[in-house]
Amino acid sequence: MTTRLYSFAQQMQTVAELMLAVAGESVSVIKRAAPEQALKLKHQDEWTIYLEFLRVMFNLTDRVSALHIPLKEQPQFMDQLTDTVIDQLKKALEPAFGAGSDQTEIVLTIGTAVAESRQTYERYRFLVTEDSPAKNDLYRDFSDRVARAVGAPRNPAVTAAATLCVSAVIPALIGIFEGQTPPAAADATPNPATTGGSSAPRGATGADIKLVSVMSSIKGEEVETRWGLHPRFRQDLTQEEAKQLTTTMNRVAKILGERYATVAFSDQWASWHKAGHA
Repeated sequence: MTTRLYSFAQQMQTVAELMLAVAGESVSVIKRAAPEQALKLKHQDEWTIYLEFLRVMFNLTDRVSALHIPLKEQPQFMDQLTDTVIDQLKKALEPAFGAGSDQTEIVLTIGTAVAESRQTYERYRFLVTEDSPAKNDLYRDFSDRVARAVGAPRNPAVTAAATLCVSAVIPALIGIFEGQTPPAAADATPNPATTGGSSAPRGATGADIKLVSVMSSIKGEEVETRWGLHPRFRQDLTQEEAKQLTTTMNRVAKILGERYATVAFSDQWASWHKAGHA
């Protein structure tokens, strides 16, 4: 590794962690977007979806890294990133395979995924930091592949979920290469159940989304406390999950509302209340 590339060693590790975390979490997001098809998926099908996310992320990382690493050294960076992803994936799968087992198949699989990434997505010409028709075409191609892999071709819920997940990767990657605080691995995927102060890097890229909100307000001598959900999160919940969440959030709203009322009408905050600021 050259001196220049060595300075990007931490970014390389973080990008590899991000890619594996996003791919894994995205499979869960896609399954929730198509619950009927998800029941029929086998482990091999889930692995196919996982690899499709890795393919597109290798391509996006290639584009982002080209803006930050000298042109002559950027191919070497991508080669070493591939090795890093393989090493981390080996460690993650070691409990399933057993220590010391032959994991040559993982090496071949990831190597093939990188090659297929170039063949599949390289033809789309766009600057990764800007919106463009070509960029949208790549998202569309990718989301269609995911929908077919899950057994729900052209399913708008699946294609929207896939696009949402992969589009959040770009600001996360840019943040990493710009030296911002690395995002928490599980926070990189904007899934309705992860997106809300989670998916997409927390604070580092400005991609935070409110998942659940609770607000109290004063009307005369009464305190009203309301709660709400991000619409994409609401769509992602099953009927039973929505019921459980409603019960829990009603309790949370009651507790917070009572506490807010106690504070708002206390002597300490009386002046604020009269001024309408409570």
